[in-house]
Amino acid sequence: MDSRQDVKLGDFGLARVMNQESMYAQTHVGTPYYMSPEQINEQKYNEKSDIWSLGCIVYEMAALRPPFKAQNQLSLALKIKSGKYERIPNRYSDDLWCLIQQMLQQDPTKRSSVDDLISLPKIQSFLNPKSGLSQN
Repeated sequence: MDSRQDVKLGDFGLARVMNQESMYAQTHVGTPYYMSPEQINEQKYNEKSDIWSLGCIVYEMAALRPPFKAQNQLSLALKIKSGKYERIPNRYSDDLWCLIQQMLQQDPTKRSSVDDLISLPKIQSFLNPKSGLSQN
């Protein structure tokens, strides 16, 4: 968080730039709690896997625990593959809950994209320069 209260997230593990020649990545390095179902299943994955990870982070910020938690990696993998997680605390809006559910769709083709997320009215209100918040 910077002096203007802007939050910036970064990938401090193995990062890779995706382009047309590299539509899918096949690495299996990252925080296990945030691994997408396609990574757990050792399938090719794309930017939608990052949306899954973001959904896990947003969930954890609201619930103060990850959506999928287990004592070992096998149990964690099974929980992620099941796609079952509890609702975030009721003090948070249904809009936030719906956003998290869109990001934690098991099927990556049904999972929101970055463009889908930034086009949501609630997100647009934060990106609108009139609100005093920047897009950076």
